[in-house]
Amino acid sequence: MATLSVSVVSADREIWSGEATQLIARTVEGEIGILPGHEPLLAILARGEVRVTLPGGEKITAQADDGFLSVENNTVQVVARQAGLV
Repeated sequence: MATLSVSVVSADREIWSGEATQLIARTVEGEIGILPGHEPLLAILARGEVRVTLPGGEKITAQADDGFLSVENNTVQVVARQAGLV
């Protein structure tokens, strides 16, 4: 099963990183879902939740305010001005 390598960071620290099967985030253009094999993307984050589904089905939720999300080669980076686990 293909996975994503995900990193969620705030301005001052890493919030969470690891392997995931799916990531859902809120951008200024609406909510977006990222699965393995997604095309390269750079999006501006809106205030809201970033939901990560782990390979075992467990879900991790972080609150992210202002920043961006990038996707390339099954690597997803979420960089927010402020972020924290919910």
